[in-house]
Amino acid sequence: MFWKKIKKHFRKQETEIHPDEIFLDSRNLPEFDTYQFEGRIERPISTRMHVFIGAVFLLIALVFLSRLVYLQINKGEILRSLSENNRLRHSYIFAERGVVYDRRDKLMAWNASHPEGEQFSIRQYTDAAGVSLLLGYVKYPGKDSAGFYYSDQYDGKDGVEKYFNAELSGKNGLKIIETDAVGRVVSENIIDPPVSGKTLHLSIDSELSEAFFVEIEKLALEIGFKGGAAAIMDITNGEVVAMTSYPEYSSDVLSQGKDKKTIESFINDGNNPFLDRLSRGLYTPGSIIKPFIAIAALAEGVIDPSKKIVSTGSITLPNIYDETKSTVFRDWKAHGAVDMREAIAVSSDVYFYEIGGGYEEQKGLGITLIDKYMRLFGFGRELPVPYFGGMAGTIPNPKWKAENFEGEEWTVGNTYHTSIGQYGFLVTPMQALVATAAVANNGRIVYPEILKGVTSGESGQIDLDKSYFEVAKDGMRLSVVIGTASALNVPYVKFAGKTGTAELGAAKQYVNSWVTGFFPYDEPKYAFVVIMEKGPRANTVGASAVARRFFDWASIYRPDLFE
Repeated sequence: MFWKKIKKHFRKQETEIHPDEIFLDSRNLPEFDTYQFEGRIERPISTRMHVFIGAVFLLIALVFLSRLVYLQINKGEILRSLSENNRLRHSYIFAERGVVYDRRDKLMAWNASHPEGEQFSIRQYTDAAGVSLLLGYVKYPGKDSAGFYYSDQYDGKDGVEKYFNAELSGKNGLKIIETDAVGRVVSENIIDPPVSGKTLHLSIDSELSEAFFVEIEKLALEIGFKGGAAAIMDITNGEVVAMTSYPEYSSDVLSQGKDKKTIESFINDGNNPFLDRLSRGLYTPGSIIKPFIAIAALAEGVIDPSKKIVSTGSITLPNIYDETKSTVFRDWKAHGAVDMREAIAVSSDVYFYEIGGGYEEQKGLGITLIDKYMRLFGFGRELPVPYFGGMAGTIPNPKWKAENFEGEEWTVGNTYHTSIGQYGFLVTPMQALVATAAVANNGRIVYPEILKGVTSGESGQIDLDKSYFEVAKDGMRLSVVIGTASALNVPYVKFAGKTGTAELGAAKQYVNSWVTGFFPYDEPKYAFVVIMEKGPRANTVGASAVARRFFDWASIYRPDLFE
């Protein structure tokens, strides 16, 4: 039996016989475990399995080969370009932003190396108070987490930085950087050099602006005004030589964007430090419009400037809704008999009620003519200069009332209130400054400029008799000598001025305090405006005090302003 198994095995396998195959016989092994390979014969891998495995490897090789052919032939050029770009890359050379100087060549905004080693410079600003809203701030170039710039430009966000962003930005340059296989820089070549931004020389005197700001801030904190603003303009060429708005933000803090707590305090400040009150603040003007109403009345032949109107403290009209009752229109004081110059000087409301809306035998302008002449002086429309434009304001009229008061009709009482700068009348301080300069210029309108020695050419002429303007100017000078602007009666220069106190709120518990004017009176060179916003009505100290303190300071430290 043993030899039969050997012969049978040779016929089947025709291979070498191993000793374990001869002597292993599962039937001779007691209690073997086939799952542990006990009693099993170990067989070599078959030829069929060799062929199968070889075919699998061949298939894999063919797949890799086909992919290699695809990448090398079909995509070779694209991949070569990508490879070159990995070796040669472009990099920005950031242009230096233009430097900003004031009219006396004091630096107001300039550049410094980035403290964290960034490729672009950071913006730095003067520490003079009161000019941040003038200058504005910037947003820097930004890059992602991988280090690639998604924004390669400075972005001016407000003030001069915004309105002259194109001039200040310049043009970024470009360079090629060659690196080796491990990313080390081998060489750098500039292919497009940067062009620095333009240098700007502002018409603003930063020292004068700061001095105005300091006086506004002092009074606001002393009395409780919400804010304030002031400006001085050269009436010969429109250059604004001083301007400020209180409160203000910090240009440095907003540009850096890191001091979140301070930025949040600006945002949450109820007095709104982001508002440029000169150009974008709209305020009830009150009595500062009386010189313009006077000129309109003279131009329309409503009254002779020497005619006197008696103010006993009020005038009374029948109530249009109830004939048994009367409507009383009060003056702020009983002024007695005053002519036009005196009415401007003492700011008689009754006088301007009558020449504005008419009363008994006295003819009035009427709201249509009031609207016409106020627009001639620039109220009710935007200033046509970008930096100071943007707000038109409101001149109340029948259409405006119908739109805002559910179709109510216009009344003579509305005309009275409009004649003294109340009701829905709203103007910007810059509009008031331009209009005041037009009075000083005998009708020539000069629009404000922010750059030194650069004029837009924008101007106009109110084609009225020069004598009408002379009457208004006489009244404004008289206001300084004996009237409501007597705070400006100083020895070092002759001022002409007009004050205004505009009541606010349903209960009229707050006021805006104004003063406008020009100097020197005999040969006007500058016009000015000061507004103190929303202070307590009971207070008697306002814009005139700010102007007086500022001009007193200038007479000592900056007498050149009066030369």
